[in-house]
Amino acid sequence: MAAVLFIFSHIALADNPRVILETSQGNITIELFAEKAPVTVENFLAYVDEGFYEGTQFHRVIPGFMVQGGGFTADMQQKSGRAPIVNEASNLISNKRGTIAMARTRVPDSATSQFFINLVDNLNLNYTGGNPGYAVFGQVIEGLDVVDSIATVKTTSKNRHRDVPAEPILITKASRL
Repeated sequence: MAAVLFIFSHIALADNPRVILETSQGNITIELFAEKAPVTVENFLAYVDEGFYEGTQFHRVIPGFMVQGGGFTADMQQKSGRAPIVNEASNLISNKRGTIAMARTRVPDSATSQFFINLVDNLNLNYTGGNPGYAVFGQVIEGLDVVDSIATVKTTSKNRHRDVPAEPILITKASRL
């Protein structure tokens, strides 16, 4: 009986897609919550599958908060993404340390390609009755030390953007595992 339970528990884990972000700082492996955030996961995987993230950088780094990437090239040119998706923050997955969520504008349903990884528990970003929140759609399962190292880099302002790493931290490849 224990062997059967072991097999089923591993099958359930295997159902969640996984993505590896190969970066200039090291690799980050992310497990995606397809059941809880199906639209967001489908959107993220579409960007991964088309190679959109390759050559983008973590363009916003705020220690004690989050690191954000997925939308700008090394020279801070914004890439054109797909149409915005619905905000799935009402799935009630908390913006805890190590989770990945969609970045967006002040408009709740405006997320496209950009994402962020929470460096700490950012509960103020969660969905509540009066707050549309930011949709968590996965968690870092390997490479949180890489995320933490990204958070320590020197930042500057470039063009109209603040908190940009002085030396670009590139996503060299993003692929499914």
